[in-house]
Amino acid sequence: MDIRRGCVRNEAELYSRTHIASKEGAPLNTTKTIAVLAVCLGLIFGGGAACSKTKDVRLKNSFREDKNGWVYVHLEGSPREIGFQHGWHLAPEIDDALRMFSFYLASSTNKNWAFYREAAQRLFWPKLEQEYKDEIEGIAEGLKARLPDRDFDEIDITAVNGWIELAQYYVPNLAEKMKAGAGDNKAPGYCSAFIATGSYTEDGAIVMGHNSWVEYIVGERWNIILDILPAKGNRILMDAMPGYIHSGDDFVINGAGILYTETTISQFKGFREDGVPEFMRARKAAQYAASIDDFIRIMTADNNGGYANDWLVGDLKTNEIARLELGLKNQPVWRTKDGYYVGSNFPSDPKFVAEETTFDPKNASQSVLVRKARWEKLMEDHKGKINAETGKLFEADHVDAATGAPGSNANTLCGHVDNDPKGCPEFSWAPFWPGGSVQGKVTTAALAKDLKMWARMGHPCGEDFLAAPYLAKHPEFNWQARYLKDMKANPWTLFEGKK
Repeated sequence: MDIRRGCVRNEAELYSRTHIASKEGAPLNTTKTIAVLAVCLGLIFGGGAACSKTKDVRLKNSFREDKNGWVYVHLEGSPREIGFQHGWHLAPEIDDALRMFSFYLASSTNKNWAFYREAAQRLFWPKLEQEYKDEIEGIAEGLKARLPDRDFDEIDITAVNGWIELAQYYVPNLAEKMKAGAGDNKAPGYCSAFIATGSYTEDGAIVMGHNSWVEYIVGERWNIILDILPAKGNRILMDAMPGYIHSGDDFVINGAGILYTETTISQFKGFREDGVPEFMRARKAAQYAASIDDFIRIMTADNNGGYANDWLVGDLKTNEIARLELGLKNQPVWRTKDGYYVGSNFPSDPKFVAEETTFDPKNASQSVLVRKARWEKLMEDHKGKINAETGKLFEADHVDAATGAPGSNANTLCGHVDNDPKGCPEFSWAPFWPGGSVQGKVTTAALAKDLKMWARMGHPCGEDFLAAPYLAKHPEFNWQARYLKDMKANPWTLFEGKK
């Protein structure tokens, strides 16, 4: 940990931070760079006292810790202060993520970053509540303060927060309008998750787990732990992407005893351009929900259909869990104090399936249903024994329920589509697509009440993904080489909200 929180630690880090703006040919502003060098050199050679005297007051008690592949950041204060702290502490990671998304989305969706900026400014920015506009503007300010030669603004940060909604819901919806059927089967089917309570868990209290599935080029950057102490609302502990005001893959605990996660609904169709973006509703629920009813009310209010998920929610105060299947037309809810809910991207409600998806519930060969079968067996086999350790094993599971044998493919809870010769058709992932599980998280009621969770960066099973040998074997994906990097599996690590 850097005891001079918010300052550069050594000459090597100084070089990295003052030259990151010049990567890939971006011009450096010489005057600004000299000024930054002068200030930072003074801080390095002047010691901690000089650093503390000159630290921006907006950084307050915020700090950053790098641990086992994760970047933990503590943020506190007003929305703009929280945003500034976020932008400052995670500036190199935000810069890298924005560059990656600009490249990757242009290549994978045929829409350049200017398209995503325009859509974010037109569709999302006017719908954001003021505190979230302030926080996003703060992130942009903190990023610019740390990397003065980068020309990113609040619209870039808004676009990166909503990239899934735009790339995988809005863009297909545009195609659907232009040509009937063109928007079919575009919604992703990411992630494997569970929540259990009552007779299914070791102590009768809630246990929740989730592993995130996404393209590796994206997921290897999904390594932020945000600990947010806002001036208003509940304290939040969640994983996130750099620059996010929400979790995104959604593993969240708040100070009111609410915890939630989700998996996307495969082959969902629908997007409402005048609705409130999902990323703001998810953040608002994290900050202000004090009950399952609160969560449902916030998530369903003016829903735009973007990032349609099956939400798994728990309330530590009542020991109740729920599942919200959130669509545009249908929003069924299941609740219990003794049972479990699992997610692997399958919709459940027949009316929902018929009206809002192209999903075929009879096609048992789909990854989403093979994983569902595995989840159900694990839940029953471990009834009365589910705890944090079994949750870690679930997230790392490599049994293909279609064959009953061990596997390393798109059918296992810990997904490895990069090893799968059939790919994952319901995700629109080609054979050997570089995607699958990228990290795992688990918490229990005993941990969550103290804002604690276990997290493992990289495949939850412990297997490394190494970019160079993979690309040598699969040159059809060399177009990703510029930003695809190694994703090492780190150990399970306990994180907690702290000061």
